[in-house]
Amino acid sequence: MNPQRLFDLFFELVRIESPSRHEAAMAARCADELRDLGFEVRFDESAAQTGSDTGNLIARLPGTAAGSVVLSAHLDTVRPCAGIEPVVEDGVVRSAGDTILSADDKAGVAAILEGVRAVVESGTPRPEIVVLLTTCEELHLLGSGALAAGELPQGAPCYVFDADGAPGTVIVGAPCHWNLEARFAGKAAHAGVAPETGVSAIAMAAAAVAAMPLGRIDEATTANIGMIQGGRETNVVPESCELAGECRSLYDERAEAQKAAMTAALEDAAARFGGSVEVAWTKSYGAVLYDEDDELVQAISRAARAAGLEPRLHRSGGGADANVLASRGVRAVTLGIGMAAFHSPDEHIKVADLEGAARLAEALILEEAEG
Repeated sequence: MNPQRLFDLFFELVRIESPSRHEAAMAARCADELRDLGFEVRFDESAAQTGSDTGNLIARLPGTAAGSVVLSAHLDTVRPCAGIEPVVEDGVVRSAGDTILSADDKAGVAAILEGVRAVVESGTPRPEIVVLLTTCEELHLLGSGALAAGELPQGAPCYVFDADGAPGTVIVGAPCHWNLEARFAGKAAHAGVAPETGVSAIAMAAAAVAAMPLGRIDEATTANIGMIQGGRETNVVPESCELAGECRSLYDERAEAQKAAMTAALEDAAARFGGSVEVAWTKSYGAVLYDEDDELVQAISRAARAAGLEPRLHRSGGGADANVLASRGVRAVTLGIGMAAFHSPDEHIKVADLEGAARLAEALILEEAEG
């Protein structure tokens, strides 16, 4: 691993503006880097579904040893991302202005590219390497969600470089995610003249939310109502109200129980007030959950130690591309790369962590070849 080359690349990438749905320039630069290493690079047809100006980047390099490994990160960033200028202060990389740094996830991209280059240049026997760089991750994982089945080598380990925590952090648990939409229907009436003839949809919604178990339900399950809107005038009993929320859990059966409890609160409130409610649940992605002694976790731990890092196992309350990719036939897991305060102008990453993430990418490739 060449630290100077890594930082030159990282600084170049963060200066490329690539908000969600506008990743083409970033994708083109990464494609050039991968082609220079001998990869066959192509873009899938996902743009038609995501609305991005490019598809997901899928690059393959034949192996000189048995096995396959997938390394993944995402191309897009949140805003503000125009005119990013990185600076190094006391061993930490930050944005010089009021923008994000975009270490989320350009630190992951740079680490993968440098790790791959180091392996290729060493001439060490290597497995088939697949690099997947997705679009629209920040828009509820749209890019990975649009990845067609069969694009990735079945059964291969898939390492997603896209989490906080120092390199060596392994996200062994990430929850499934369900979205809720509910629409209450009541009866309009004049609020001053004949309120008793109306049925307030807002009152129904309020009663339902008050009755729901929300927040942290248990150590593996959370729930939230995040939006509510309804009514049209202060002097009209509101005949409609909509709300939206979610629930998450590491365990499918707990997610189902939470969904049932929230649905019951909605339906009970509607019945009690004499109105009705339409409830719709949509699954965004499934859970990822690995035991500590799982061979994939053990392989990551060995690679981390080989890279001079301390393995640390963590369960997260959020999802990442790994949640979606796990349903595409690979053994997907999210790894920490050291980014901190992401999605804000305070975003930063330690120089040591960027280097550690690149060493880890290199070590994971070699671990698969040795395995």
